[in-house]
Amino acid sequence: MIYFDYAAAAPIAEEALEVFIEASRRFYANSSSLHDEGSSAKELLELSRKQLAETAGITKEGVIFTSGGTESNMLALQIYTSLTKKNHIIASSTEHSSLSNYLKKLKGEGYEITYLKHSPDGRISLAHLQESIKDTTFLVICGHVNSEIGCVQDLAAIKEAIGTRDIFLHGDCVQSFGKLNLEEAVLACDSLSISAHKIYGPKGTGALLFPAVHKLKPPIPDVSHEMGFRTGTVNVPAIASFATAAALIETTREDEFVRISALRKQFKQELLQMGVPHDVIESPNHQLPHIIGVTFPGHQGQYVMLELNSRGYAVSTGSACQIGKQEPSKTMMAIGKSNEEAKSLIRISMGKNTTENHISGICRHLCAIINNR
Repeated sequence: MIYFDYAAAAPIAEEALEVFIEASRRFYANSSSLHDEGSSAKELLELSRKQLAETAGITKEGVIFTSGGTESNMLALQIYTSLTKKNHIIASSTEHSSLSNYLKKLKGEGYEITYLKHSPDGRISLAHLQESIKDTTFLVICGHVNSEIGCVQDLAAIKEAIGTRDIFLHGDCVQSFGKLNLEEAVLACDSLSISAHKIYGPKGTGALLFPAVHKLKPPIPDVSHEMGFRTGTVNVPAIASFATAAALIETTREDEFVRISALRKQFKQELLQMGVPHDVIESPNHQLPHIIGVTFPGHQGQYVMLELNSRGYAVSTGSACQIGKQEPSKTMMAIGKSNEEAKSLIRISMGKNTTENHISGICRHLCAIINNR
């Protein structure tokens, strides 16, 4: 099977796997226990926190380890709603289900939610953002990279639009961490969500990053783990593996961006040369090359995905957390596409094992599928 679903989950790197196995053997104790074995686990935990903080460009106190991007997003909302009596939240219309579903819950509890307009390339309307801000606004939420089409949002511009108002900015950086330089995002955001299994780390671990953690306080009193921000025993082996994967991907990030950009260009050129009717949904100047959102007129995305699967190629029809619901892509709907167009989207996402031969192969099979051969 040729894998084209890195945006859903990437295979664990050998180095990260080795760290996970060795840490599981040696550092099995609860890091909160006061005996020597617990202290050893605590030491590895804090070394991993320091390593990840250095990779992300924040202080180690601002790293809160979680079970992944979903928990990080939900924890951010829990923290911010506990800090204020204001009730207005602004969010993009294309957020990951971990955020959009939680926002539905908050709306049912009396919070006012404003969803931002998007341009045809996926970018949010900064003018609509500025118009939407009220005295009761306390939080703006925006995914850094859209998980379905790869559009990159300008978090620095969003922060500038917020200005000096007392409003938090949360950035879902699960798809951008390890692929883009997050320096501007770290400066702009009050919190950022990241996840290990998107960057060749283990599943079931992630982090919520707080560049200015001193401004915050835990939503639940007397919690003993993760500086009081998260309950539950800490998964030290997975965290050590996560920190290893993060440091490793940072060493190749810039070169990989160039390589993946060339593969994306190859994909578009080969489909064009083959005369395959298609539409790549992208933002020309604000695009993560790793994610290709593409439609084939007259063909449902699920059909194309299943046909590719039968031919040995793994792609998706959008965010893995939405698959199986048989609903049109909410990203496509938000950027003004029809219901039919929204259901025709497939997502091809690339990673470190993707080659030029893989691109040529999937293009040949797409040509055959679309032309019913």
